[in-house]
Amino acid sequence: MGRVNEGDLDWSETDRGGTRFRRKQLAEAADGEAIGCSLYELPAGAQSWPYHYRTANEEALYVLAGEATRRHGGETEEIAAGDYVAFAADESGAHRVVNEGDDPVRYLALSTMTEPDVTVYPDSETFGVFVGSPPGGRDERSLSGYHEIDDAVDYWEM
Repeated sequence: MGRVNEGDLDWSETDRGGTRFRRKQLAEAADGEAIGCSLYELPAGAQSWPYHYRTANEEALYVLAGEATRRHGGETEEIAAGDYVAFAADESGAHRVVNEGDDPVRYLALSTMTEPDVTVYPDSETFGVFVGSPPGGRDERSLSGYHEIDDAVDYWEM
């Protein structure tokens, strides 16, 4: 397809406790492959995906409307319409967006779509593995799952 208008797409909704948002997967709808892009709307009092970083995919966000707090590297800072923030594909790129205001926040989230990838969730000391399709990808995965970081198996006991 190559082209899509966000007004032609339906919102998908996620509501899991404090994690609450609406999303339109723009890149997927336009048959994008190497770059992912989604439009997010984060309501007042809500948070985006759990605090995380990726090991193979760089991410970024561009705030279209509203103000939010970006949790990043153990600190928080305000982000607002017009701000662009990049997140490296390593521990220094850990992030989460929180809307502590009274109005919704709209932003574009972009990422490279490299696989395999491992996503690390420092707060819960877990990680996710994605093989065959990157996080946010639409293809079937040959291997995926979420695991505790300390859930180690001795190499010779497998």
